[in-house]
Amino acid sequence: MKQIVAGVLAHVDAGKTTLSEAMLYVSGQVRKLGRVDHGDAFLDTDALEKQRGITIYSKDAILDYPGMRLTLLDTPGHVDFAADMERTLGVLDVALLVISAVDGVQGHTETLWRLLERYHVPTVIVINKIDALAAGISRDDVLADIRKRFGDACVDAGSSHDSADITDDADTPVTADTAAAIHASNDTMTADSSAPVSSSSAASRMEHDGMEHDEDVAALDESALDEFCDTGSISPATISRMIAQRTLVPCVWTSALQLHGIRYLLDMLAAYAPQPRYGKDFGARIFRISHDAQHNRLTWLKVTGGELPVKSVIEPYGKIDQIRRYSGAKYDIEQSAPAGTVCAVTGLEGTVPGQGLGAQPDASHPLLEPVLTYMVTAIDGTDTHKLLGALRELEDEEPLLHVRWIERLEQIHVQLMGAVQLEIVQELLRTRFGIEVVFDRGGIVYHETIDAPVEGVGHFEPLRHYAEVHVLLEPLERGSGLQFASDCSLDVLDRNWQRLIMTHMREREHLGVLIGAPIADMRITLLTGRAHDKHTEGGDFRQATYRAIREGLMQARQAGYCHVLEPWYRFRLELPADQVGHAMADIQRMSGEFDPPENDGMMAVLEGEAPVEGMRDYAMDVNAYTHGRGSLTCVSAGYRQCHDEDAVIAAIGYDPEADLENTPDSVFCAHGAGYPVKWYKVPEFMHLPFAWQHA
Repeated sequence: MKQIVAGVLAHVDAGKTTLSEAMLYVSGQVRKLGRVDHGDAFLDTDALEKQRGITIYSKDAILDYPGMRLTLLDTPGHVDFAADMERTLGVLDVALLVISAVDGVQGHTETLWRLLERYHVPTVIVINKIDALAAGISRDDVLADIRKRFGDACVDAGSSHDSADITDDADTPVTADTAAAIHASNDTMTADSSAPVSSSSAASRMEHDGMEHDEDVAALDESALDEFCDTGSISPATISRMIAQRTLVPCVWTSALQLHGIRYLLDMLAAYAPQPRYGKDFGARIFRISHDAQHNRLTWLKVTGGELPVKSVIEPYGKIDQIRRYSGAKYDIEQSAPAGTVCAVTGLEGTVPGQGLGAQPDASHPLLEPVLTYMVTAIDGTDTHKLLGALRELEDEEPLLHVRWIERLEQIHVQLMGAVQLEIVQELLRTRFGIEVVFDRGGIVYHETIDAPVEGVGHFEPLRHYAEVHVLLEPLERGSGLQFASDCSLDVLDRNWQRLIMTHMREREHLGVLIGAPIADMRITLLTGRAHDKHTEGGDFRQATYRAIREGLMQARQAGYCHVLEPWYRFRLELPADQVGHAMADIQRMSGEFDPPENDGMMAVLEGEAPVEGMRDYAMDVNAYTHGRGSLTCVSAGYRQCHDEDAVIAAIGYDPEADLENTPDSVFCAHGAGYPVKWYKVPEFMHLPFAWQHA
């Protein structure tokens, strides 16, 4: 039997959670069909989710269906919680990208598609709400738009007309009789446990229903074309391979609310969803951190190789006390988790989403990040220490909050995706910790980077302490985040010291020297270092590592290598045709760019990219000058070099040498006492020669 992990992704209001509920219902996993708008959905179990009618956290559900055991991950659809969705992509075997037939491809849908391409996730497009198609709009029109946006790999895979589905009549209600028929059919299909149903029987059912347009599929792949010419059909194995390679993206039609096409979709997954091959060595990918009602810390992961037994010790994070397999709010405790299993484990500390365990490497730097930063203040007399502790727990669950205590300003800052996430954080602080807070208006989250390599040196030698570290800072492509490496010989520095230095590289958010913004898109490599047999302690290398990175940035600043990066939005602006000139002038004033507008004489569509700083309040301007007839949609487009860098630097007025928490200076020792040395004089005093510049 196949073991498949499928994620359900969509733009908000496309019917994503309703589809998940329908799949659970039709498969017999649940006997009552929940509704998001009724607050009784099987997967939206959190009180805030029920209150708001949206998915905030990714949820697991396990369903058994003839030919497969399917672990379903229902992900958030709102753009403010898209980071949680992105983290699940690294554990999926297949993605179900839900598109509303009524609304078509939205801006966030395109972002999801780019993410699926980036992570190479096999994809099935589920075109939902076909019962609500407006008069004059056909399925061909909807599919043509999808193919225009996403390419010819998107092939109409049809929909089912079998007896287990509701009929094509959009007004057919889900009655007790139809529900009974569905579950009776399920019971019949799975009654003989001694004869398990394989994916081949699902393929037979798909063949009966006419799953694929074979000619269209054959045109996408040379070997599939040869197979079609020789046999007149394409085998399930070939279809599965093509889906795995993303050369084929089946498009299935459903009405989740009416249960139309759901069994057909399940049959298609059982027949064609690709199943990974797993290695023998243990590996796992972490995709979420949460806390249960008893405040147990849960590390959510997928085992990607070997097996994970309970009581396993995962260095340096601790011992696994429990392995829980969740389905909705309930879970079973397992003694082990074989490869392919999605589970939550207790007992680990310090784990983070995106992290690989064992043979599994870490995930790449996430594409979706907050672009706004806010100062948060308690208004109920709560002391700063308690508020900071509460925010640290939330940051453990959502690392992109980037909670920062700024000593010199005595302020707490957090980063958020938007207004809805702000309200959720505010509510969590109130309900979980009893703290009432307010946020300021918020500012732009800038990053800093370099455009040429430089070697940084840090030395820390107060009396009876000693450490020296040399690092190489190198620029990477935009969106790469930070990468860390070691190029230091074990003959020069012991392995344990090197591991400690690598830990110190990763453990904090390193700030740039232009405006004090976090650095990004760099590789930091340990070149060389020195310890003292008697006087070196672990904290000495922490100080030396921090100072080495900072000293290198100061050198880069002096050489003109440092730059400020700002976030950009990808926008889609729909407005009356006679207002296009106004909009184009606005975008140019923002230093943005746009494609030639599409114009049907009445309405026009303008798409392009622009800095977040100019776009963040532009929706109100659009509403004003179009008298409510225009609409603006914005999604993240990554970071670029700041278009008004000098003005931003001048406005912030950051002095890197006055930031004592992030000093670039070093400490040396003479005559039994330590003394500070300014960063630009460190090369005159350092104990090791340059390892890169003068190699």
